[in-house]
Amino acid sequence: MNNNLILIAEDDADIRDMLSVTLEAAGYRTVGAKDGHTAARILTVARPIGLITDVRMPALNGMELCQLARRHPDSRDTAILMISASAHAYDVDAGLGAGADRYLPKPLSPRRLVSELHELITHRHLTVR
Repeated sequence: MNNNLILIAEDDADIRDMLSVTLEAAGYRTVGAKDGHTAARILTVARPIGLITDVRMPALNGMELCQLARRHPDSRDTAILMISASAHAYDVDAGLGAGADRYLPKPLSPRRLVSELHELITHRHLTVR
């Protein structure tokens, strides 16, 4: 696993850039994908330690990307944070059921995003070993 690389799967370029700037300021390296298929390819090649994915994306949505990540041996231990404009209980349950570790509603608080991601990565790192 690539120790400080975070994959950002988000079709909105402005949000993807904001997430990248926020995470890089916190010491992470980032790589972005504008759709689920691109994210899936990057996930298996770059082996990031964390994945932030939007729910609604073209080609392969965030739910499908989570399921794929959890099935693949090289990414099943990746920390996954799902983000969405929808915060209904059934959407949160669906995201967690698809394999996300956490589900955060948009708009995102940069401080909370970094905190949640850091906690997930630390927890997964400690339990995987």
